[in-house]
Amino acid sequence: MEHLAQQQAGYLGMDHARSAIGITISYWQTESDILNWKNNLDHLKAQHLGKKTWYDTYSVRVCKVEREYRFKRSAE
Repeated sequence: MEHLAQQQAGYLGMDHARSAIGITISYWQTESDILNWKNNLDHLKAQHLGKKTWYDTYSVRVCKVEREYRFKRSAE
């Protein structure tokens, strides 16, 4: 799905946290871009397969990132 998402208008990037609860976060320029990704036919097929085969439950959050901060300790 990541390769497919990268081809969509408005795609900004994706983060993953693979563990017992696998998390994927995708970033988009506009809410319209998010809706276009949500309605992409290949994405819809993957969602259907996920519901049928892989997932008992999942949740979706649509959020607006207002700012981001990072910290990295410098080597001394």
